[in-house]
Amino acid sequence: MPPATPELISPRSPRVSAARRLAKRNFRGKERLFLAEGPQAVREAAAHRSGGTATLVELFATPDAAERYPDIVGAARDAGARVHLAAEQIIADISTTVTPQGLVGICRFLDTDFDAILTARPRLVAVLAHVRDPGNAGTVLRCADAAGAEAVVLTDASVDVYNPKAVRASVGSLFHLPVAVGVPVERAVAGLKDAGVRILAADGAGDHDLDDELDKGTMGVPTAWVFGNEAWGLPQETRELADAVVRVPIHGRAESLNLATAAAVCLYASARAQRAPGGCRSVTHG
Repeated sequence: MPPATPELISPRSPRVSAARRLAKRNFRGKERLFLAEGPQAVREAAAHRSGGTATLVELFATPDAAERYPDIVGAARDAGARVHLAAEQIIADISTTVTPQGLVGICRFLDTDFDAILTARPRLVAVLAHVRDPGNAGTVLRCADAAGAEAVVLTDASVDVYNPKAVRASVGSLFHLPVAVGVPVERAVAGLKDAGVRILAADGAGDHDLDDELDKGTMGVPTAWVFGNEAWGLPQETRELADAVVRVPIHGRAESLNLATAAAVCLYASARAQRAPGGCRSVTHG
C-alpha cells in the first residue's frame, strides 16, 4: 500500500510558518514551545507528561516517516497531539538539520522550578554556568541523565536548553530529568548548599585532583558539579562559590578534555562513589 498523500504541501501554510519560527529563541520564549526533531526525540516527547499535561502538542511527519514509525505517530495521537502529514520539503523547511529524519514535533516547555528541585533533595546535580554552545549543553544533559543525576540547572548566563541543537544533542534526555533554567549561579549554589549538597567546580586548573578525592572517600555525599564555558572555563568569582575546585587528571599527553568529556568523567565518578558502601545512595536507598 503506497504512503498517504501529504496534506501540507505549501511552505506558506500558517501551521508551517508557526513551526518554522520556533527555530528562533525569542519566538520559543514567547510561545513557550520548542522543536523536537527525529524519531528518538519525538518518541520521548510523546511519552512525556508534566503535571498531567502532554508535552507533545503537534507532529509533522512525511508519509514515509509515518509509515516507518507507526508507533510514534500512534503515541502522538494518543497524547492528543495534532498530526500532520507533510511533504518532504515542508519538513526540510521546519527542520534545523541538514538531513531531516521526517519527524518534527512541537513541544511545550518542560523546565522545572528550581525550588522544586531543591525540595526533592537531589544527590547528584549538573550545573551549567556560562555554557554557551548548545551542542555541549545537550551532551552534558545526556551525560547527567546517563550517570543518574536527579537534575540539571542552567544558569542565566548559559545557552537556551530549547535550542534545536541542544535538544538534538540531548538525544531524548531532556525529557528524562528535571531541568531548571535561568537560575543565577549565586542562587543555584546557595540553594544547593542549603539543601545539603556539596558544590564542586570542575576546572582544569583546580587545586584538588579528582583521583585524590576518590581515594580520600569524599565523593559519596550529595554533590553538584559546576561546569563552565567551553573556551575559558569558570570565572574566579564562580570558583570561589564552590566547596572545592577539582581538576580531572591528565595521565597522558593530551592538552585537556572538552567540556562534555570532562562532565562525563566527573558525574560518573560521583555516581560510582555514591553507590559504594557508605555512599549517600546506598545509605538512603539501600
